[in-house]
Amino acid sequence: MAKLVFGLMQSLDGYVDHMKLGPPPPALARHFVEHMRSLTGCIYGRRTYEIMRYWDDDQPEWDEEDHDFATVWRSKPKWVVSRSSTVVGPNATLVADDVEAVIARLRAEHTGEIDIAGPDLAHSLGNAGLIDEYRLYFHPVVLGHGTPFFAAPQPPLRLVASDFIGERERPADRSVKHRSCCRQRNSPFHNLSP
Repeated sequence: MAKLVFGLMQSLDGYVDHMKLGPPPPALARHFVEHMRSLTGCIYGRRTYEIMRYWDDDQPEWDEEDHDFATVWRSKPKWVVSRSSTVVGPNATLVADDVEAVIARLRAEHTGEIDIAGPDLAHSLGNAGLIDEYRLYFHPVVLGHGTPFFAAPQPPLRLVASDFIGERERPADRSVKHRSCCRQRNSPFHNLSP
């Protein structure tokens, strides 16, 4: 059975605006290349998938790490959850109906880790009990507005690991859902078991 993980880079105040956050710095970019390489596949909401389609075609300004990420991303199976899209790109499957049943089947039929991308999608899959882990990658900026990482009230979480990647980012805070009820202590960004 695959593990479904929702993780995105976000601001310190919890917003996931990739246009305002900009590209990850080199150490975090390398982390994302290796992370993508380790995945079984990715499940995207429509808006996040449209952003990620950037990696479908080589760009003249890309460096070696950009090319590495694009190559790995293109090789992974992708499932795109959308009721409004009718066409998806290479190596992608459109999921328009019975979303929870399709995702539950993918989870049961695969092994390894499948990435969930898109706060609204994560909210609905979380409500259905289909997200096993949340990965919070903090970028040291405050945006003040945008799309929140948690699209609705936060599920009960337990901090299971916290790692620094690079000099400025605080990514890889991994919290597992439904293991224990939690409360926050001294920080709006980390959930600790009581």
